[in-house]
Amino acid sequence: MSRICELTGKGRMVGNNVSHANNKTKRTFLPNLQNVTLMSEALGTSVKLRVSTHGLRSVEHVGGLDNWLVKTGDDKLSLKARRLKRDVRKKLVPVAA
Repeated sequence: MSRICELTGKGRMVGNNVSHANNKTKRTFLPNLQNVTLMSEALGTSVKLRVSTHGLRSVEHVGGLDNWLVKTGDDKLSLKARRLKRDVRKKLVPVAA
């Protein structure tokens, strides 16, 4: 399982460990991912996602999962989140007949 946030696209970063003698060795910085269950008010269901703590704070700041999905571009979202976004849009904006 890759260490990528399903909502923000935040992934691992690469940098250096620098010793006292100024030796540099490669290392990785992993995002703080949490398995969370978020409530979708438009769908009336809860959804399990793997989200970074930064992404979780952003979702709460925007006003919930539905608002976050509508405002975020598809390039950052995972496949599961894009499908969820499609379902939320169908519920929020009914198709004119």
